[in-house]
Amino acid sequence: MKRNHHHLQPNPDPSTVGSSSVCGGSTNGRAKMWEEEAAEQDCGNDELLAVLGYKVKTSDMAEVAQKLEQLEEFMCNVQDDGISHLVHYNPSDLSTYLESMLSGLNPDSTFDPVVAAGTAAATLDDSFLGPAESSTLTTLDFDNNNQKHQKRGQHFFEEASCSDYDLKAIPGKAIYSQKTQTHESSSSSTQNNIKSEKRLKSTPGSHSDILAPASYVIPTESTRPVVLVDSQENGIRLVHALMACAEAVQQNDLNLAEALVKQIGFLAISQAGAMRKVATYFAEALARRIYRLYPQNPLDHSLSDVLHMHFYETCPYLKFAHFTANQAILEAFEGKKRVHVIDFSMNQGMQWPALMQALALRVGGPPAFRLTGIGPPSYDNSDHLQEVGWKLAQLAETIHVEFEYRGFVASSLADLDASMLDLRPCEVEAVAINSVFELHKLLARPGAIDKVLSVVKQMKPVIVTIVEQEANHNGPIFLDRFTESLHYYSTLFDSLEGSVSSQDKVMSEVYLGKQICNVVACEGVDRVERHETLTQWRNRLDSVGFASVHLGSNAFKQASMLLALFAGGDGYVVEENNGCLMLGWHNRSLIATSAWKLANKTTAIPTEFVN
Repeated sequence: MKRNHHHLQPNPDPSTVGSSSVCGGSTNGRAKMWEEEAAEQDCGNDELLAVLGYKVKTSDMAEVAQKLEQLEEFMCNVQDDGISHLVHYNPSDLSTYLESMLSGLNPDSTFDPVVAAGTAAATLDDSFLGPAESSTLTTLDFDNNNQKHQKRGQHFFEEASCSDYDLKAIPGKAIYSQKTQTHESSSSSTQNNIKSEKRLKSTPGSHSDILAPASYVIPTESTRPVVLVDSQENGIRLVHALMACAEAVQQNDLNLAEALVKQIGFLAISQAGAMRKVATYFAEALARRIYRLYPQNPLDHSLSDVLHMHFYETCPYLKFAHFTANQAILEAFEGKKRVHVIDFSMNQGMQWPALMQALALRVGGPPAFRLTGIGPPSYDNSDHLQEVGWKLAQLAETIHVEFEYRGFVASSLADLDASMLDLRPCEVEAVAINSVFELHKLLARPGAIDKVLSVVKQMKPVIVTIVEQEANHNGPIFLDRFTESLHYYSTLFDSLEGSVSSQDKVMSEVYLGKQICNVVACEGVDRVERHETLTQWRNRLDSVGFASVHLGSNAFKQASMLLALFAGGDGYVVEENNGCLMLGWHNRSLIATSAWKLANKTTAIPTEFVN
């Protein structure tokens, strides 16, 4: 569409060439000459352009010239991205075509990207979007939209399969930013200096790109307009693109899903903070599902431990889990001479030094403390569970607590049997069972959770402490799981932003990113991150003969004090829910601690699980 009007343009002055746009000539010069010619002619169509098939009134020549120059400069900016081939025009109506193109590149501030994409407003309502001043996903509300997503059909982004999808489905808002050019020093002529010019491109998301509208830009020796997208508006499109891609995956429309996941990557780059990070992890998970590049599971144990420890240091979630569970165990062990803790989630044993120290300070002296740690096998054949046991034994010796330890390696908790744990009569030894973020993994295998709960009952514990994510990522519908997980993890990522240590924060984000990948990309037995809500766990445990133990107001107060010591506690909220304690970020609960004991009424155990 670019044409040179040599017959209308005088020879350029070398002294002015350096200040002209590389993609176009001097707009004012051309407009002035066309205005002079227009004054000499009548108001009919320009004869020279009419011969070429363009119907342009002579009186409109100046305006058309300016539009051509603006469009020419825009297309020069984007031609390297491979979308210049999307230009289609009607030569019989050049002025209208130019107006529509410029309008597409510079949409009105009230422009609705969903309407432009051909999507009805009801399919994606504003409950997905945060307040105007927010640029993160943490304020998004997905709670009441699942049925709406299920009703949307193939028409959602129907035009995404056509070549101009990039422009139509996710339109942008163009603003001008001031660009700086550097000139290499040379003693050669002015023309040689022009050839050696190098334009500097702004980094996406940099502060220099966030400028006033074009009318406020101060012209410099040479300016180059670029098309940028408003970060907040882009964030809105990012959320819709994520949801649309998830729906396309659910409908097995992989071509549309592939196009959308590419758009998500580009949109995420312009965002800052938690929004960019969580969108990137979800885009990776969607891409893995689309291309069937499933992540290896489980992780190498050493890497998993490293990520787990960084997550422990970054935020108070694991500290809260350990503290509240220890408080319930300590109260259940009151007056007991010999106690035995069976830990389903041993990891690095970070939970137990605090409990051992509390037992050492007990009035009347500490009880004999036995610990059984259960963990997954190590891929390097190292006995990591024994190493943890040695460290705890050294601590026990220091604080004068009689200590006994035994480690069990198990690929799954379903492989355990009560007879393997050398249990002693309950009159001699009180047993407590502890599980932190472990039981949900059993839901991937049919019957596994029922078997483990049956074995737990055979152990006759005085207390069972369970900490689980407060989320529902185990539903049968993929789009529902995706919606819930997007809301959940965006909140978690937002809570990490205040971390003091950048290294801990980055590793914690990787820790959560692995979970996102498992929730979104995997299915069947490979999808082990099957989180369920406290209500679901309560119903399950009640049905098999467990009764809830109230954690008490003392645990609530101490947990609140713990959060106050952690970065001032800003943003973190502790809530009590029917005797259970929940920790969340602002108005969203993220983890829940509950305590259980055997109910007085005996519940029948399925015969297939009885030894």
